[in-house]
Amino acid sequence: MKRLFSILAITGMMVFGTANATTSATVNTAATTVVTTQETEQAAPAEELGFHQGLKKRFIEGGPGFMGIVLLCLILGLAIAIERIIFLNLSTTNTKKLTQNVEDALASGGVEAAKEVCRNTKGPIASIFYQGLDRTDEGIEAAEKAVVAYGGVQMGQLEKNVSWISLFIALAPMLGFMGTVIGMIQAFDKIEAAGDMNPSLVAGGIKVALLTTVFGLIVAIILQIFYNYIIAKIDSIVNDMEDSSISLMDMLIKHKK
Repeated sequence: MKRLFSILAITGMMVFGTANATTSATVNTAATTVVTTQETEQAAPAEELGFHQGLKKRFIEGGPGFMGIVLLCLILGLAIAIERIIFLNLSTTNTKKLTQNVEDALASGGVEAAKEVCRNTKGPIASIFYQGLDRTDEGIEAAEKAVVAYGGVQMGQLEKNVSWISLFIALAPMLGFMGTVIGMIQAFDKIEAAGDMNPSLVAGGIKVALLTTVFGLIVAIILQIFYNYIIAKIDSIVNDMEDSSISLMDMLIKHKK
């Protein structure tokens, strides 16, 4: 009987110890999970702040000279691109509706009524229509020449200042490359002055030199996206101008008969 009690006592102590160990392990695991979660939540804002701070740090490390010029290219290019996008969006008109209104005005009120419709409509297509209608009295050929000539004028207005964006696209990476070359020269000058090939000295100089190239390429990519959008928008408006000019000539010929 004593032996049985001894066995039961030992078994109970072992079970109790195992339960305590399991509970302690569970508590420790939960505590570790909570701490890890808190550290992750605290690290997330740090990483977000670190991105902006890192970008600012890289920009400063690149040097105020070439990095400032590259930044100026970005600001001027974006300003021109935004101005062109606003102008092109305002220049876009409902071509089918305008053509139908002009045709109805020609049929009901003649050339003067059609010119009034064009005066009350914004956009290059309405201006081209007005110039063609204004030369109707001189004949169809004179009206056609006026449409073609004024179409060229309107196309020049659409493409105004777009060449500056392409200039900044080419200039930004070139300035970046120049900054890299000058930075490499300065790095080798430091090596020569130090008298030995210190890896940290070489790596730091090369890193700073390459930053100007990186930022120059980033600026060129951003401006290239805006440039392609503007060119596509201009092509779309020019196509509408050509189609509308043909429709106007057909309406004038029909009106003369």
